[in-house]
Amino acid sequence: MNTDLAVQLFIQGILMGGIYGLIALGLSLIFGVMGVINFAHGPMMVMGMYLSYWIFILLGLDPYVSLLLVAAALFVLGYAIQSTVVNRILDYPEAMQVLPLVAMGLILENTALLLWGPDHRSPDTALGLKTIWIGDAVIDVSRLMAFGLSVVITLLIVLFLKRTHMGKCIRAAADNRTGSILVGINVDRINNLSFGLGAATTGAAGALLLPLMPLSPHLGHDFTLTAFIVVILGGLGSLVGAMVGGLVLGVAESMATLFLPATLKQVVSFGILIVIMLLRPQGIFGGNK
Repeated sequence: MNTDLAVQLFIQGILMGGIYGLIALGLSLIFGVMGVINFAHGPMMVMGMYLSYWIFILLGLDPYVSLLLVAAALFVLGYAIQSTVVNRILDYPEAMQVLPLVAMGLILENTALLLWGPDHRSPDTALGLKTIWIGDAVIDVSRLMAFGLSVVITLLIVLFLKRTHMGKCIRAAADNRTGSILVGINVDRINNLSFGLGAATTGAAGALLLPLMPLSPHLGHDFTLTAFIVVILGGLGSLVGAMVGGLVLGVAESMATLFLPATLKQVVSFGILIVIMLLRPQGIFGGNK
């Protein structure tokens, strides 16, 4: 085994895992508050990527600069989807909740297809080709920047949930919906804000991913699966688990390329999912419920 290559792949796995964690964070937040799995999560991330790309082409703003604008736009989109669609299906059986959210994902995917076409796009950003050396490993600056911002965004969300009144209301609604209603918390509003915040985080993740891979309208479903695997790995509803699960999956996928073709990385992902479901179905940080 080439030690230098293994070190480089490990570092790249950590960096990509941070972005996986941010993508899964929004999915975990939405599930933790409402018990709903957002099957439109990946297509929402792709919309964030396209918005970031559009801003870059029209205004010349780097994705790392436009990230706040993209997150704000996705917050509005998520808030609208929650208030018009998801609130109406919260009391439905779980199987009945799946179809509207899958349909919403298809609507978003086809909207991107109509607006931007099927061609792959890769913006030529300022940091796109820059690299640095960490020991004997060559690391893309854009990948390092994306990881750093993912960690910062995750910490800000955790602080928001733990230190602000609204964040405590969100946590209360996640812990005990009925009790929250009894003490006067507007749970419908909390649901809207939570879905909007989850959408904003996935939009931010989309902006961070834009310099790292070609953009296509059909990327979303792969990242929905990735986010789902990370959430199961870390524990449903656990924000810390989402980040740790992302790091574990990122490293596993990256290190697996030492032995397998890169095209088989999803085999590794699903292999990890099967092992977790067999040995610890509640996830690393999940409860025993």
